[in-house]
Amino acid sequence: MNKEYTISVLPGDGIGPEIMLQAYKILDIINKNCMIKINIHQYDIGGIALDKYGTALPQKTLDGCKKSDAILFGSVGGPKWSSLPANIQPERGGLLPLRKFFNFFINIRPAKLYKILGYLSPLKNEIVKNGIDIICVRELIGGIYFGSPKGRKKINSKNFYAFDTETYSTYEIERIATIAFQLASKRKNIVCSIDKANVLESSILWREVVTHVSKKFPNIKLTHLYIDNAIMQIIKKPNTFDVLLCSNLFGDILSDECAILTGSIGMLPSASLNDTLFGLYEPSGGSAPELTGKNIANPIAQILSLAMLFRYSLKLNDISNLIELAVLKTLKDGYRTFDITDNENYITTDMMGTKISKKLLQMIRKNEKNIISKNF
Repeated sequence: MNKEYTISVLPGDGIGPEIMLQAYKILDIINKNCMIKINIHQYDIGGIALDKYGTALPQKTLDGCKKSDAILFGSVGGPKWSSLPANIQPERGGLLPLRKFFNFFINIRPAKLYKILGYLSPLKNEIVKNGIDIICVRELIGGIYFGSPKGRKKINSKNFYAFDTETYSTYEIERIATIAFQLASKRKNIVCSIDKANVLESSILWREVVTHVSKKFPNIKLTHLYIDNAIMQIIKKPNTFDVLLCSNLFGDILSDECAILTGSIGMLPSASLNDTLFGLYEPSGGSAPELTGKNIANPIAQILSLAMLFRYSLKLNDISNLIELAVLKTLKDGYRTFDITDNENYITTDMMGTKISKKLLQMIRKNEKNIISKNF
């Protein structure tokens, strides 16, 4: 009997539905060839949900996600909804509440530059000739994005002031720091914690707690950097970094910096997890409304997000490895989407999804017995 799982798929807005179709190709091959059954239920979120139901996160979507083993997410937002009140816009009314509801406090965002794509990086060749491999571990449901009070007050008829509050508890810092150290123990045993402890009280506590947690991991080398210095050092010598441990705000900044160093944000997946490793998996690039409907968006980040889903929530590492390898082999074969080529020789979103899925099928057929014996 096949092992059975349920995935909630939330394509969302912009290029979300287009790149999600490519992930469906991967799921179809796995369903037909890997002796497992992935039940797929699709729901609306973001702008499309606002248009249909008047809310960016309908109860039907939330209920469906509750019943699933993992969530595969596309993207939300776009100019169509940007004039709405901020609290009901697709991200603040849909994605952020979804993260909060499921306690997705862990955000894992790998930034990997393959050697064969080194030419895409804005950094000098001597810096990136061996590639880049950094994981940003970001605390996702605390800090300044969720702290209170926040708001806006009137000073006089012409002037207002706005305020946000950065708050972190010892417990919140301990749990995300522990995740970072655990990840580092499976990699190069290096963690760099990012803060602004020279001026921020929340960062002083952050540094104290991270240092305390590090004592439980004596084999891990821990360093601390202020956020401004970290931004410079990542550009100067990215290969000296392995796991970056960040608060919500600083992780938002640094993960985007790491993304651009790899040449295209369309290559980068992410996972948002809670303490049970139930998770939401999404590409890092957003809804990209300027690309919508043109069949040129890069689906690789969506496909690699699916690979992360198999790794973390379903605990099927061999299938995850095969998906990642199928992507790499397709790139080695010379296929490129619009964003990762500097000439007119590129293939469409749909073609890239088909190339990767066919490569995956070839590899599964060659290694079928090995996959089945290891996972089942």
